Amino acid sequence: MPLLQVENITRSFGSTRALSGAHFTVERGEIVALMGANGAGKSTLVKILSGALAADSGAIRLKGQPFSPKTPSEAAKAGVVTVHQSTDLVAAAGLAVADALLLHRFAERSTPFFLSRASVRRKARAVLDAAGFSLPLDRDFGDLSAADRQLVAIARALANKAELLILDEPTASLSAEESRRLFNILLALRAQGLAILYISHRTGDLEAIADKALVMRGGRVVGSFTRPIDFSSAIETMIGRRLEAARPDTRPVTGPAVFEMRGIRLRPASPSFDLTLHEGEVVAITGVLGAGKSRLLSAIFGVRNLVAGEMLLDGKPYRPKSPAEAIAAGVAMAAEDRHRSSLMPPAWPGNSLAAAISLPHLAKWYPHGFLFGDRERREAEEAITRLGIKASGPFASVWTLSGGNQQKAVIARWESEPSRLLLLDEPFQGVDVGARHDIIRAIRARPDRAALIATSDPEEAYEVADRILTIDHHTLRPDVIDITSSSAPQGTSV
Repeated sequence: MPLLQVENITRSFGSTRALSGAHFTVERGEIVALMGANGAGKSTLVKILSGALAADSGAIRLKGQPFSPKTPSEAAKAGVVTVHQSTDLVAAAGLAVADALLLHRFAERSTPFFLSRASVRRKARAVLDAAGFSLPLDRDFGDLSAADRQLVAIARALANKAELLILDEPTASLSAEESRRLFNILLALRAQGLAILYISHRTGDLEAIADKALVMRGGRVVGSFTRPIDFSSAIETMIGRRLEAARPDTRPVTGPAVFEMRGIRLRPASPSFDLTLHEGEVVAITGVLGAGKSRLLSAIFGVRNLVAGEMLLDGKPYRPKSPAEAIAAGVAMAAEDRHRSSLMPPAWPGNSLAAAISLPHLAKWYPHGFLFGDRERREAEEAITRLGIKASGPFASVWTLSGGNQQKAVIARWESEPSRLLLLDEPFQGVDVGARHDIIRAIRARPDRAALIATSDPEEAYEVADRILTIDHHTLRPDVIDITSSSAPQGTSV
């Protein structure tokens, strides 16, 4: 008997059908990859399995018994634990990592009313040791990197003694070493009989651990592939057409210099480096987690200070003291975690697609403070057409959009006003191959600016860039990766 049986599940949001009869099974001791383009229904299915949403029709059975959890905690008690792509609901700033690791236990009746700090640390250390992770127990959760917040979420989920673990893009913010460590943990859990439903756009992840791949399109499971998985066929099934060549045609650097960095030091002990970006050029910086990619982009955008060096924008000195000064100078940036840095919270006014696009431009678009909405609507409608954003309209909440469409909204924000330099930090996290190609086309369609993209995935860098640089210990290496050589990455992310 399968551990999980999903039978003809449907779910609609108004006139939009998110699930149209999804049907599949998951066995004990099996890692099942769930593939699908953004908007295919994966997130809706996961929310139903985790108790965050109810299905309109169909049936779910867990261990042969009807399973229809009303809340995530109810699903967890039944043995289904979900780790979502966004870690905003894992814990809040102000909580120590030790407290964040034990939040699920604090609500249990068996937990003593009074707990010593030493006891909390001891129990939290046991949770981390069981997961195989190393994190600073006393550090504020809000100060953790996206990767470390993801590790907290996964470690806490593993401590729940789940029978079915659902992971939504778990390696999106992890380094290669952290990903390998996670894979080893998941394979060990599989050997113990744990079933894992693994959602990822990275074929490297799926090749490493998946026993089976289920492909969703249009709210249905339209394909099933078993090991050895033919990922080319799976991707073509997923997007409904043949996979286009991902690598762009490289372009000779002929435009004038847009942005220059001279004698730059990001940290006191780091060697200095130079960087020049030309008009119409797309340059990618790749390196392991913590190598300095985000720090470099943050310094250019006025979020962090440089230790040494000078920057020039169109030949003039450039040293912004804030993001507002950077934007005014013609520099735009989409930061790494769009949920925390680019989108308004769901309960706040201004969480629509139109408002997300207009947010940094309000003072310019509405200089007298009256928000009539015509400019917002017009820009949102153009973005929907230009970038292929799947939304019910310009004023649809961005939180009803899939991850790839949310990222398109963030890109549309900076496409709506002229800029000289576009900075993108991990722009393809949680973005499927079709949406990624739409974003790449938008980035490369602007000959009037330069673009600098930070990514930890060499395959993504290979797909988007004219030039690829590597960064190590907060220093750009002088060598350039030749993306026209046969040794360049040949895989793709889905």
